Amino acid sequence: MWLFLLFLAVPLIEIALFIQVGGLIGLGPTLLIVVLTAIAGTALVRSQGAQALQGLRNSFDELRDPTEPLAHGAMILFSGALLLTPGFFTDAVGFALLIPGFRNLVLRELRKRIEVQSMVRTERGWQETREDVIDGDYTVEDTPPRSGPSGWTQH
Repeated sequence: MWLFLLFLAVPLIEIALFIQVGGLIGLGPTLLIVVLTAIAGTALVRSQGAQALQGLRNSFDELRDPTEPLAHGAMILFSGALLLTPGFFTDAVGFALLIPGFRNLVLRELRKRIEVQSMVRTERGWQETREDVIDGDYTVEDTPPRSGPSGWTQH
């Protein structure tokens, strides 16, 4: 439901802003602002995207958790899409996502709502890692079955 409201609200906000800004400064300057923000946004997305990619490479090189650089890269990619979409509201949100402090705030809020699970690859495939489970190995010995008590009980 909230996604439907978002798809309904964003175009209405953009139309209202175009009418207000266009009425204030005219059609030509309004269109020029939209084109200039798309060009400036593209340049900023390229430079920040390169920085995010370098941060991701560093996390892999140092064997650190790549979650944060990946999230920053995804937000930069999303900001690029918003900046290429004509409109003042989408440009404002897109430029906000290019500010590292704002991305950190968004990431902090997302972490409150998302449960992260770790997976490890074993011989049997991918398994979820749990802190309350102790991983161990065992071997099966090929010994004939014993007759009589198991030895684990006392008589």
